[in-house]
Amino acid sequence: MISARFSVVAAIAATILLALSALAAPAQEADPIELRIEVYGFAGFHVLTNRTRVAASGDRYTIATDLDTRGIATVFVDLTSHSEVHGKLVKDAVQPAGYHAEVRRNGTDRNYRIDYGADGSVASDQTPPVAALQSAAAADQMRGTVDQLTAFYLLERQLSQRGSCVLVVPVFDGLSRYNLRFTNAGSETLSPEGRQHFSGPTQACNVKREDVEGFPTDQASGTYKRGKLWYARLGGDKMAPVRMEFDTEFGSVQGYLGELRGAGLNLRFID
Repeated sequence: MISARFSVVAAIAATILLALSALAAPAQEADPIELRIEVYGFAGFHVLTNRTRVAASGDRYTIATDLDTRGIATVFVDLTSHSEVHGKLVKDAVQPAGYHAEVRRNGTDRNYRIDYGADGSVASDQTPPVAALQSAAAADQMRGTVDQLTAFYLLERQLSQRGSCVLVVPVFDGLSRYNLRFTNAGSETLSPEGRQHFSGPTQACNVKREDVEGFPTDQASGTYKRGKLWYARLGGDKMAPVRMEFDTEFGSVQGYLGELRGAGLNLRFID
């Protein structure tokens, strides 16, 4: 049971950390932004540290994130991963061009690669291979999807431009196909909590994951169904998720923005 709990924590924390990819520099800036987030699981255990690097210049963007387990979590789930996406910014649209991820969990390696066509088609490869993803029906369901990193980038751009969380994003993460449904959760003023000393006004967004039938899921790690993210405007026009909370069958998992550097900012919320 404990091992299962930490496996779920690792999977959910990885998804939480993807929200950090939303904080991209304006398109005219080449100075990358680097972020650190700390994730705490059941009974307040520190389970993950993530570092994310985001860069945008002209009509191009790149997002890369690395994470690995910390503290007692490594006893149950030894996890490291790297994921990266690059793509184009076209007016109000975001078009990923290529995504890849390498995940190592308890000594087992998995690799995912996704290529995006200009016509909306999606081609993917997995190591080890997944036969269910090679069918024509699966290809139809993948059409028009984006990766997880780009999904949260779309949310951030909408928040910055319109001040609204209301958005549905079709996602294919290299294995599973689902929709991320974001809704408004109102404005909240946060106070320092736990090890994080951030305080200030935020805009909260609810997120719900809606799985598409017929696609495989990582049963060994599990995932969340609902969550909440608190976005703050940092450095003028940059929206960053400063706190996150996701509900699981085993309880709640929390993520806290610890550090943000780049584009003229040098902020530290967790020492």
